[in-house]
Parts: sequence; C-alpha cells; structure tokens
Amino acid sequence: MPRTAARTRWRLGLTTTALLTAAALVPAPAHAEDVTDYAITVDPSAKGAAIDDTMYGVFFEDINRAADGGLYAELVQNRSFEYSTADSGSYTPLTSWAAGGTAEVVNDAGRLNERNRNYLSLGAGSSVTNAGYNTGIRVDKGKRYDFSVWARATSATTLTVSLMDTAGTLAAARQVAVKGGWAKYKATFTATRTSNRGRLAVASANAAALDEVSLFPRDTYKNQPNGLRKDLAEKIAALKPGFVRFPGGCLVNTGSMEDYSEASNWQRKRSYQWKDTIGPVEQRATNANFWGYNQSYGLGYYEYFRFSEDIGAMPLPVVPALVTGCGQNKATDDEVLLQRHIQDTLDLIEFANGPATSQWGKVRAQMGHPKPFHLTHLGVGNEENLPKEFFARFERFRTAIKAKYPDITVISNSGPDDAGTTFDTAWQLNREGKVDMVDEHYYNSPNWFLQNNDRYDSYDRNGPKVFLGEYASQGNAWKNGLAEAAFMTGLERNADIVKLASYAPLLANEDYVQWRPDMIWFNNRASWNSANYEVQKLFMTNAGDRVVPSEATTTPNVSGPITGAVGLSTWATSAAYDDVKVTSADGSTLLSDDFSGDASKWTTSGRGSWTVQDGSYVQTDTAAENTMVTAGDPGWKDYDLHVKATKKAGKEGFLVAFGVKDTGNYYWWNLGGWNNTQSAIEQAVDGGKGTLMTKPGSIETGRAYDIDIKVRGRQVTLFLDGKEWGSFKDDKPAEPFRQVVTKDAKTGDLIVKVVNAQSAEARTAVDLGGAKVASTARVTTLAADEDAVNTETDTPVTPVTSTLRGVAPKFTYTFPANSVTFLRIKQK
Repeated sequence: MPRTAARTRWRLGLTTTALLTAAALVPAPAHAEDVTDYAITVDPSAKGAAIDDTMYGVFFEDINRAADGGLYAELVQNRSFEYSTADSGSYTPLTSWAAGGTAEVVNDAGRLNERNRNYLSLGAGSSVTNAGYNTGIRVDKGKRYDFSVWARATSATTLTVSLMDTAGTLAAARQVAVKGGWAKYKATFTATRTSNRGRLAVASANAAALDEVSLFPRDTYKNQPNGLRKDLAEKIAALKPGFVRFPGGCLVNTGSMEDYSEASNWQRKRSYQWKDTIGPVEQRATNANFWGYNQSYGLGYYEYFRFSEDIGAMPLPVVPALVTGCGQNKATDDEVLLQRHIQDTLDLIEFANGPATSQWGKVRAQMGHPKPFHLTHLGVGNEENLPKEFFARFERFRTAIKAKYPDITVISNSGPDDAGTTFDTAWQLNREGKVDMVDEHYYNSPNWFLQNNDRYDSYDRNGPKVFLGEYASQGNAWKNGLAEAAFMTGLERNADIVKLASYAPLLANEDYVQWRPDMIWFNNRASWNSANYEVQKLFMTNAGDRVVPSEATTTPNVSGPITGAVGLSTWATSAAYDDVKVTSADGSTLLSDDFSGDASKWTTSGRGSWTVQDGSYVQTDTAAENTMVTAGDPGWKDYDLHVKATKKAGKEGFLVAFGVKDTGNYYWWNLGGWNNTQSAIEQAVDGGKGTLMTKPGSIETGRAYDIDIKVRGRQVTLFLDGKEWGSFKDDKPAEPFRQVVTKDAKTGDLIVKVVNAQSAEARTAVDLGGAKVASTARVTTLAADEDAVNTETDTPVTPVTSTLRGVAPKFTYTFPANSVTFLRIKQK
C-alpha cells in the first residue's frame, strides 16, 4: 500500500538509539543535508523464498578484448598470424608484428596443420617483433615467462629470442636450435626489469618457418597451463559466483552456422561452435569476433569449464539455435546443418559429463581432466528477435537433449528487450511449451531500475523460472550501482522466480572498448573494480539462504504532469520535418512552424547538418547519431504535438521528442529504430535511456508520415497517419529507498540490506519483529557521490566495514545518502 514518509531537516550524525564504531570512517557524500524518515518492519515468523547457492553468477563474453588481451594470459598478439580483414578492415596477417629483413605470411601446403592455415616464412638474418596489447608486453621484475614456438627449418638454424623495451633488455636472450620438420620449441625468461612496453623479438640465422609464437607468464591463475591472467581471475573468483555463463552473447548466434573446413571454404565469420575451441591450441580454429576483432580460441570450452570448477561455480554454456540475432535476424532452414548442431550439443554434454571412456569424455581426459565437469544447465540461443522461428528450433534441441540427458535444464530466452512484441511472443511460446527457464536480457537507465523493483512480483509462480542472464544500467558511475542495487533487492525478494542472475558485460580492456558499462576494467598493467562490481560483490557474498519477509515505507510518489519542450532528431538517417504545431489542451497555439522562412525557433545540439530546404527542416548527415534540435518551453504541459516527417536516406527513421527538459532528459518516439526493424517509446533520464513500449515496424524512404503525440498529465497517446499507434502512462515512482532481508542458514544471521539512492540520509526505524538478536552487528557500507567513478588510480566506491552497537528487536539507524548498507545481525 502507498505510504508517505515525512521529510525533515537534520544534522549529520548518528542516532542516539544505535551507535556505530567504525573500523574505517564511512565516506560522507557532499550535499547530504536532508533526512527522510522511514520504517522497516521484519516478520521473522514468515517464510520467504529460498535463495539458491547459484542465484548470482557471472557472464563472460569475449567483448572489449575480454579473452585475447584480457583474461587469457597469452602476451603475444596475433601469435599464429591468422589476423585477417574478415576480423577487422584494418587487419593484416602481420598486425602487431614488425618485420626486420624478409618476413612473409604464407598459406600453403607447408602449414603446421589444416586448421592453422597461415604461418610465417622468415628469411635468413631476419626477425619479427611483437608489440603485445595496449602499450606492450607487461613483465614484472623477477617473474618467469614461458616462451614457445612451432618451427621448422630445412637447414639447421638458431632462433634468438629477446625481450626488450626502448630502454634496453628486459631479460637475458635465449637461443633455440631448430632443425627439420615442424616441432615445438620452448624457452624461459626471468625478467630483470619491470616494464609496460615490452616487445618480444624472434630472429633466425637461416631461413625458417614459424607459427604459434607464444609468451605466457608462469604465474597464471592457480598455475594452470594455457592459463588465465591472475589478477582478473582473482577478481572474478572474489565474487564467489554461483555460475559462469559463457561464451556469449552475440558471439553465439551471429555469423555463419557452417564449420571451419574446406567444405565451407574455411568460413571466417562463424557462430561460436565449441568443437572449434578444444584440443591442442595450435590445432584450434580461428574466427572473426562479432565485436570487430579476431578470436584465437586459446581460451576455449575446456578452459571455461576448468575455470568454473576452479572458482566453485556451475558451468552454463550457451549454444547457437540456428537463428541469428543481434541485428542479423535470419533463420537457417538447412535440416542437415540443424541436425549437426543438435548432435554437437549432445556431444558437448558428453564432453562435460561423459566417462573418460566415451568418445568426447576421452577428449576431455586427454586434455587433462578425466573427471566430469558436472554440467547441469545449458542455454540454447541468445536474444533472437524472431521468436517463432527460434522456438521451433529450440524445441528440436530440447527434445533431443531431454531424450538422452533428461536431468539437464535447457534454457530458452525472451529476446533482446525487457518488453515489447518479441518479448511477449517469446514468453507466450515459453509458457505454452512448459520451458524450464527463460533467459531475459535488458540494459536500461538507472531510473528504469529504480522504477521496476517490483518487476517479478507478478510473474506466474507456476510458469517457467527466470534466468536474468544480462542486465545493467547505462553507466559505471555510483548512481548506476545504486540503481542496480535497488533492483537486486527485488530479485532476491523474488528468488522463487529469478533463479539465476548475472550482470553484463564482465570485462573491458580500456584501450579496446565496444560496450559500456562493464564490471571489471583493465589494461596490460592493472585492473580495477567498477562501482557496479562492488555492488555485485556485496550481494553475491551476502545472499543468505532464505528471504525473511519485510516491508518498508516509501518516498513520496512521482507527482505532476509530464512537462517539457519538443524536439526533432535522427539516427544515422537523413529526414525532412515540416508543419510542426504544438497546441495546448485549451486550443491555444504554443508553436507553429512550416519552415517557410528560417529555423530560428529551434536550438541545435551541434550534431548533424540541419538546413531549411524547400519549406522543410532537413537533417542531411546519414552518419550522425542523435542530432536533436529542440523548440519551446521546458514548462509546457498538456499539449498536442503534430509533425510531418519524410525519410530521405539512411538506416533508420524518425525521432520525435516531447517532454524535453534538456539534452539528457526527454521522451522520444523512435520510429524505424534498430536498423529500421521496430519502433519504440524511449525515456532518457540523466542521459540514460529506457524503453517504455515497443512494436515491430519500419519507415519507408520518400513517404510523408503524419505524426501526432497527445500529452495529458502523465498519459501519452501516439498516432501515426491518423491511427492510434499506442499509449502509455508514466506514473511509476522511481523509488530510491529499497530493502530486503535474508537469513544465513549457516550462521543464523539476519542480513538487512538497504539501498538509499538519494541525496538525503534515511533515518530508519527498524523493527525485527521480536527476533532475539545480539546487541552488535557487522556493517558493510558503500557510499559516495552519485557521479563517482572508480578508475585505475582512484576508487571512491569502496566497501567500509564497521560495528554497530545497541542493536535490539527495535532500533534506529541512519543510512547515509547515496549508499548501500548491509547489516549482519546475529540471532540468539
């Protein structure tokens, strides 16, 4: 029920009811001058949802150089000379290499093996030098590094292998004698200096062929061969994830579904297929990465399974369903190809779980792991935007899997958004098909996450369970972490529905970024936790085993009508706008512009190229994104907006804005968005956008459309060519004060988790419902300015631990402004 909290002025400080003894002082964010009064009531006699040990996990996708140049510890870039324009238009087979003398990449019958197509032909007295990633190869003084290379030489030759930077040598050079056919040669370096700008050079006295030139730190995570970068793996392990979802993501369901073979003409733009990624690394296929670079598959399925086991997490692989997504939207109808992928999936389960005597269990054992990996969950498909085509193929996979492995949980999905036609159709098919679990993905504004804490309250308790496989608010600032924390209290409250959840993406190399935000950032020398990471870690390491029902008072609801000016925009599109008219509800004209003169009523954002042409306002730049121009008063309310729009050229359609307060706060009707495949209403709050409703549809080039938007209070109705397209009411409060209480079965602790995502402190009366508790509690607090961002050199969002004294069945605690606070209270 709605409740209103009283707002009062109050001095900063602790209440007289409970005293805080700080192990370190809690940060005091600026502007925290107001205090809002709240109450939390806990019912320890009631039984809430059980929280599975696997509820929170991580999602690994090779995006932002998360694998090669990231978690995979290999220090040499393009080690097998397989880079190609298929990966990136700027690539050559010698990308990241510098040649001295005669060096040529060759693709002929003299190659190392059929799946490793290229090799380097190095002339006598010649050399090649590798630059690694970022600023270069990172080495630390006193640490050991293992070099290896496959080489052949018709006449005997000596390879001289060196580590250096511009200041000189980084380790004593090593000489390797090579003679005869292809063989693997090894050497070890001990760094004499620390450097972030190292280079690896290989010189040959006589002609030689080289392939798979490698340099690994000896000190990998858990000292595993072909291992992982230790600091990144340790940060992931510190989360104590219940599962690892891999390998994607858009890598899974994009590109060709063919294999890497002569029959496919060695197809270089393929979906991620697990058999390409196992066995000796020099025999693994190469592939273009959907995100615009090469993937070596040195980090493959075996390494994913091994890492999951090393950190005590459930492995959760995802396989392609033969329907592409991520903007490609194509269903494969080749029955032979479908059957092959279904069999590959059955083989994957055998690889993970089969005895060492089985065909694929034997491969696993030969790679060094005779015991099974205990696979229990498997996803089929990822974000397919063709729900009917996807589900038809999903059912084929599920039937085959259940027939042979009935205990495997087969996970479907609901497309790329949190709502809309694709989402609704997918969920209907999943419910009717009695699917075990549905993978939901969404990336929205912080405001959306504050508004949708109750998202899963109304889900059917008898329907499929939810795997929230990808979610994040749009940014790495503390306000994003706060919004995600508020949302996570709702995930826990609904742990009977949301069985698995993982933030995404996990990793980002700061010099190779395709997607923001990301949980862990790194370069070649360091790694650091984002504010979002700190939130995830706090929840993941303090989940508890069961929800203890609780209630809290709320902050005053959103009130007042939608107000704001109007706007016109485009996205990678040229469009003409005309006959703009804004009329107040009382019939008076607020704005009228037929562009018969100039465009002086409009304010540009500086993006795009806007001119008045033939009585229309035209944006001509087909590359520019969000070219917003605005007109009117931010105080306008209750009005009708009319505009005539014509697409001239480009990828998408129109963006017509209303309720425009400034460049970061507005609503717009996105007609023909997402490469002209769908239309939606989006809301921007502080620069982050969320989708309020969506429908499929496209915009024709050269056709004039009449667009009308009716704003009344917080109700908006939209008309396209005189017909109602849809309507919505934006009246959900962005509640900043959220809580959930859980119980740790092992310790008996009550864990009171409170998010205060506002600039006012939250003075809170906590009623534990008569529970007998100890007089002290352990407190963990995350608090910072809402715009704070963790970087390599500055981490303002860092957990602070302290002890709270004076805890009783009823006590008062003041939660800092812009904070996430966990109180662990022992029960007697």
